[in-house]
Amino acid sequence: MKKASEIEESKTLITELAVFANGVRFADLPDDVVEETKRIVLDSIGCALAGVTHMKGKIGLAFARQLVGHPHATVIGYGDRLSYMGAAFANGELINALDMDPILPPGHVAPYVLPAILAVGEGSGSSGKELIVATALAHEISFRMGKALINQRDIRDGKVFWPAVMGYSCTIFGATAGIAKMKGFSAGLMANALGIAGSISPANSMTPSVKHVPTTTIKYLLSGWLNLGAITAASMAQLGHTGDICILEDEWGYWRFMGSSKWEPEWITNDLGSKWFFPAFQLYKPYPHCRILGGGLDGLIKIIEENDIKPEEIESIHAWVEAFCMEPLWDNRRIESPVDAQFSVAHGLALAAHGIPPGPRWQDMETIMNPSILKMMDRVSYEIHPGYTKALEEDARSRLTKIEVRARGKTFVEERRYPKGTPSPEPETFFTTDELIDKFQHNAERALAQHQIDPAVNAIMKVEEMDHLSQLMKLVSISSYVR
Repeated sequence: MKKASEIEESKTLITELAVFANGVRFADLPDDVVEETKRIVLDSIGCALAGVTHMKGKIGLAFARQLVGHPHATVIGYGDRLSYMGAAFANGELINALDMDPILPPGHVAPYVLPAILAVGEGSGSSGKELIVATALAHEISFRMGKALINQRDIRDGKVFWPAVMGYSCTIFGATAGIAKMKGFSAGLMANALGIAGSISPANSMTPSVKHVPTTTIKYLLSGWLNLGAITAASMAQLGHTGDICILEDEWGYWRFMGSSKWEPEWITNDLGSKWFFPAFQLYKPYPHCRILGGGLDGLIKIIEENDIKPEEIESIHAWVEAFCMEPLWDNRRIESPVDAQFSVAHGLALAAHGIPPGPRWQDMETIMNPSILKMMDRVSYEIHPGYTKALEEDARSRLTKIEVRARGKTFVEERRYPKGTPSPEPETFFTTDELIDKFQHNAERALAQHQIDPAVNAIMKVEEMDHLSQLMKLVSISSYVR
């Protein structure tokens, strides 16, 4: 196997990524990259704070406490000091618990990359600027890898299809690059880490979770597990293991053994180092529910609020939705856990019709199993929007949705092309920083005292001025939450 010095002279997709990541400095980042990265950190930490009372967050911490080691890093909200592995695992599960975290192709990225970067950065004494650089790299590389592989909404023969193999596992490359950057790896050492990451990547197991019910509470990929994989890859390289720097090459490469039916490696290297793609594609979620229903929730909540419609006044709710809503995961009406509720179209619309403000309360078992909500599910129906595929062909950001509510003998209708949180041609769908701050403040109330919330927001939005990440982690740790 080649040594690190020899790897730097090689030219494969892995070494190109390594040279790119090694060379990036904070001063090189465009303003929009810095700003979007801080927004991702803000929203992700807020989602983790909201997840402290969620079953997924609690289980994640319970397991993380078993990962013994030096207490280098902090668990968001709870305040536990655990090993790199423990804190990264727990924080990954916390961020993704409510399914309210940021979205970026290939899907969710932040819960798979940020927790490991935070843990390693805190333990290594990294600065806020280093956090921004590592997190930006992780998102850019994850996005490029995701676009090179099979996408969720590819169209064949005029229909949107769900791939036989699908998942977000390729984010392990982004996470590993971010960790390696935090550790100050050379390009050669980083290439080894990335090669190892590809070899130990989790399988793309999302399709079974879409096709099978009852719904798995693991969801589409265990966030904590991928963070552990990325830390393992970086650590093994640092300890002397060598990685396969050709793992993204030829017919035997990563795309093949991960089961992708498409491989477009030009996405990985086009304009690498001169153009950052991820800020323009970064999405945010106003609801703790799968984004597949985002436009429908936007329209329904507007109808309910503008007309002051009470749940008992609703005769029926009918939605025209995207094609995937007919898959078992979203067509599920058997609600037994918070994760069932996160994906069920019928439950999501019935819940929103009750006027409960979006946030952690949506995922409380008391809310999920509310008899009034469960009963209203019987009044919810939906079908595929006839214009969905055409709109998607015209603009990949489109999620054409229509909502019709029958109440008081009248019919109320709303239609959306782009869900809230989308950077689209419609300015009102963009999630402003002020809106993200409002979301953070609401989510943080479960874990932080009121007087802690604004200082936490201010610290994140000025994190580039921070000398040590431990300062940030103290601000987003335990106060009022009782274990």
